[in-house]
Amino acid sequence: MSKIKNYINLALSDKRKILSIFLTAGYPNPNSFVDLAKSIYDAGADFIELGIPSSDPLADGHVIQQSSQRVIEQGINITKVFDYAEELSKYTNKPIIAMGYANPLLSYGIKNFFNDAKNCGISGVIIPDVPIDEYDNFYENNNSGIDIILLTTPTSTDKRIIEIDNKSEGFVYYVSMTGTTGNHQNFDEKSLNTLLKTKSLITKNHILVGFGISNPGDVQKFIPHVAGVISGSAIIKSLGNGTAEEIDRTLKLVSDMKAECKEQL
Repeated sequence: MSKIKNYINLALSDKRKILSIFLTAGYPNPNSFVDLAKSIYDAGADFIELGIPSSDPLADGHVIQQSSQRVIEQGINITKVFDYAEELSKYTNKPIIAMGYANPLLSYGIKNFFNDAKNCGISGVIIPDVPIDEYDNFYENNNSGIDIILLTTPTSTDKRIIEIDNKSEGFVYYVSMTGTTGNHQNFDEKSLNTLLKTKSLITKNHILVGFGISNPGDVQKFIPHVAGVISGSAIIKSLGNGTAEEIDRTLKLVSDMKAECKEQL
């Protein structure tokens, strides 16, 4: 069993749900990023998704786009992301997930990417712009044992959802809304019903919900129905320029969201 799935199973058996936090690698300060990520883990994050900076992050809203552009200008690339992951893997046994886009991986070389990712302690990879139709071709050289985590959306067909569940490893990433990350909305009964329909079709994996998860209230709405939640844009926005006050505020946000990640009695 994969490290990610095993971690989720152990947490659920202990009546705990998962909080996964997305961080743009190197943001807001490349030199202190590892210390920040360690603090995020300590504040309650179960997983950290290390965002590989991209000049064309198709699924990301303006907050993450701007953070990505900023760290690209500061020289953060895949190699540096791996350096961060290696340092974090020495600090914690919690899973580290890399999230990025197809073009940087193709430039790096798919086989080289997965080999190097494995060697630095990465347990899973999320590549939002590789559709299920291109899965076999894109990942044909991957025999690293790293989980390839796939995404499903409110508009995915039943057939597509089942195929995604069959192919995905670690968990299925349920995108809570159409559009890019960071567009917070008031999740209504329709949103929940769509999630429950998707959940009824997913039998192999647990589900984590992401996109628009911005505060403890959002966590409360989804956590009874899924194995965990993912927050990204709200964290990047809270970090701001990385002042001590902004970091403290962000750690409190992580802690407050984690407090809601429990089994409902």
